[in-house]
Amino acid sequence: MNSPTLQHELGKSRPFESPSEEAYLNLLRTTSLLAHQTEQLFKAHGLSEPTYNTLRILRGHRQAFIQAGDAKIREYPGVPCSIIARQLVTQVPDLTRLVDRLVRDGYAIRQRGEHDRRVVHIDITAKGLKVIENLQRPLDDLHETQLDHMSPRELKSLSRLLVKARCPHVAKDTK
Repeated sequence: MNSPTLQHELGKSRPFESPSEEAYLNLLRTTSLLAHQTEQLFKAHGLSEPTYNTLRILRGHRQAFIQAGDAKIREYPGVPCSIIARQLVTQVPDLTRLVDRLVRDGYAIRQRGEHDRRVVHIDITAKGLKVIENLQRPLDDLHETQLDHMSPRELKSLSRLLVKARCPHVAKDTK
């Protein structure tokens, strides 16, 4: 039996106006269904996708700093908010408020720049590291469950096609 089409899933009687419209709506539908499950997992741990993503960014920068050996020279300064904003998977309208919540909940600390007091640096706390460590296995399991019906080759093709679809837009956003 063939997989249902988006037209069938939505109960749409007529075909889509164009392949572009159908592809776009397929992206939205798939993202919505997969993201809902992920949001439920994060919600159970008191987080949202952007807060989890921010904590992962903070952890990654801290680990890179330590691996580079700079930790012996000086104390880790944290990550400027502008870098966090650029590296988030999904854009958030108010990163300051998101960081405020992370600080309030004890997952991160905020520090002013040593040389430029206008720059705010954010660092992850031990509590923040612990919460993302506790989420790693359940999140890996969820992703596996969501996509285990696809082969590694299909997943690579899907990722490649999604990057290709995004490419002209990424180039415009970085200018």
